[in-house]
Amino acid sequence: MPKDVYSLCFMCTVRCPIKVTVENDEVRWIEGNPHVPGIDGALCAKGSAGLAFLNDHERLQYPMIRTGPRGGGQWRRATWDEALDHVAEKLKGIIARDGARSILFGERTNLNTHISKTFMKALGSPNYFTHDALCKGSVNTAFRSLTGYTDAQVGIDYANTRHMVLYGRNIFESLEIKAINNLLDAMERGARLTYIDPRVSITAAKANRYWMIRPGTDLALNYALMHIILKERLYDEEYVKRWISGWTELQTFVEPYTPLWAEKETGIPAGEMIVFAREIAAAKPSVVFHFGYRGSHHPHELYLRRSIIMLNALMGSIEAQGGIFFKKGPKAAGHPDIGKYVDQEFPKITEPRFDGSGRNLFPVADASHGNPQMLPHAILNEDPYPIRALIANRFEPLTSIPATEHTRKALDKLDLLVAIEVNFSEFAWYADVVLPESTYLERSDSIQVASGLKPQLFMRRQAVTPRFDTKPGWLIIKELADRMGIGHYLPYKTIEDIWNHQLGKMGVKIEDFDAKGFVPLSDKAILWDRKDGIQFKTPSGKIELVSSLLENAGIPSFPPYERQPPMEEGSFRLTVGRCAAHTQVSTQNNPYLSELVPENRLWINAGAAAKLGIKDNDLVEVSSSHSTAKIRAKVTDFIHAEAVFMLHGFGKTVPVQTRSYQKGASDALLQENISDNAGGSPALDCTVVKVRKAAG
Repeated sequence: MPKDVYSLCFMCTVRCPIKVTVENDEVRWIEGNPHVPGIDGALCAKGSAGLAFLNDHERLQYPMIRTGPRGGGQWRRATWDEALDHVAEKLKGIIARDGARSILFGERTNLNTHISKTFMKALGSPNYFTHDALCKGSVNTAFRSLTGYTDAQVGIDYANTRHMVLYGRNIFESLEIKAINNLLDAMERGARLTYIDPRVSITAAKANRYWMIRPGTDLALNYALMHIILKERLYDEEYVKRWISGWTELQTFVEPYTPLWAEKETGIPAGEMIVFAREIAAAKPSVVFHFGYRGSHHPHELYLRRSIIMLNALMGSIEAQGGIFFKKGPKAAGHPDIGKYVDQEFPKITEPRFDGSGRNLFPVADASHGNPQMLPHAILNEDPYPIRALIANRFEPLTSIPATEHTRKALDKLDLLVAIEVNFSEFAWYADVVLPESTYLERSDSIQVASGLKPQLFMRRQAVTPRFDTKPGWLIIKELADRMGIGHYLPYKTIEDIWNHQLGKMGVKIEDFDAKGFVPLSDKAILWDRKDGIQFKTPSGKIELVSSLLENAGIPSFPPYERQPPMEEGSFRLTVGRCAAHTQVSTQNNPYLSELVPENRLWINAGAAAKLGIKDNDLVEVSSSHSTAKIRAKVTDFIHAEAVFMLHGFGKTVPVQTRSYQKGASDALLQENISDNAGGSPALDCTVVKVRKAAG
């Protein structure tokens, strides 16, 4: 008899609510949760491909211990006790010799992150980090510098917006079902979409206005827009007067950044900027200058993201219907906060972090996520101390950190590499021990607090038994903690123990999730009073254009704009991004998705390609200061002449992943490891490459 299990997808990091139909311990169908407004049963290609992933014989199937050289593909199957004992003994020896600080734990943020953090705090290491800084560390810092909140505490009211402005936020390919459905509904009601990007993406094709901006010059555009808005008094005067500090300094700063000046830098006509500024002002405050999800493009990324948030502030769209809002959690709805194991007393950790987060290298970066791009430097230079072990939970340093070979050299220096993974990733192939995690369809996880205008709780529930000898991540960490003598910090045996700890005194029971898979905590949208009720977390209680966070660290709030030099013939700025069929580096070998997009190609402007004798689908050689790669060319008019583009996550080197092996090229292999030290993110679109037709 078929049954429906309500759960959460994990084919990407969005975690869309899903309904899984199961019969005889087999998944028969997956669709979006029909009870969730905005989802209404919809599911993207990646979500549908979860079924193929569940039964894929090329995913990790059992614990393994390496028997040959790293990356050589020589393994022996181990029992769980054997593999966990091996890891625990190695870690104990490392701690005895070099201290817990020499152990790193990196992961892609997930529902069990509070458990991973607890493990590291109990161990006594300051070195827990997440993938977030590689993606959006500078967005995080920008929000904290202006409002006191992190980017994760801010949401967007897509459903009620009147004008959405996207800076390379390719929303119709980096899919978030609820957001897309709400935005499309708003556009059907007359909302406008402006898209700004050196490349014509699917999102650009759906926009009312598209600007093919010169790569690296978005900040010049925003300074000119602020110049126009201030000169013509297009801002929300009442909001600005009540909620913004540093107004005079902003006026003085943007005075020289005229539309004519910006036209020369960006390639966007000055007259179009003026028309746009007036159009956007007419729709205020229900407008959104989207602050971006991946904000890791340039060394000045912090200032680009600050300028985007400032434009929202000038329009009065922060904490406005149809604008951006601060997410409301359980407390705002009259409930206690959800319980987390990390909220307990631990031995005090006095050692600095390995990555410079919160100190000299990145003085205002968010240390709760860290700066993983510093991993190779810290290991190779033993700065600030020796690193001996890395545990990576679905974090992929060899394809997510720029300059792959430099990262590989650093990993070679470590005593222990442990992969907690669902895929046979590049890192898992290079690891010493592989601990395979059950897929999201084979496990339950910690309850998710979905903060927003209407806070809710969601539950990921196990749909079927594991197909192979795998375990949930929370159980892997618990069993490792027990072996390390710190298991009492994680006092659970089952997922029900975790759920009961989380729900605590919230007045919500496990069975409340049965009917729909989620529990609403408020039946109405919660917006603060714009006149006197917005709770900014800055020292001034306002949006600080002159930021106390930055200025106190010796970082200027308004540095002069640095002009972007033109590219020499045959040289291009390498830009990277995503498509609708794949999630970062994790789905290229999926049986369904590999057929949709089997490899990446290098987008190159038709005029530039003609000068180099390159035709569509030619094999080309792309070279940077770090490496060289070969890839097929996509010759098109739909990209700026100074840029080339490739999809992230290809160029796999793991031979047992047969569908993706050696398909396309890896962007991380070519990229330089450059950072925005003020904001915290790497500058992933700042590498200059040369392109030529490949020999033969």
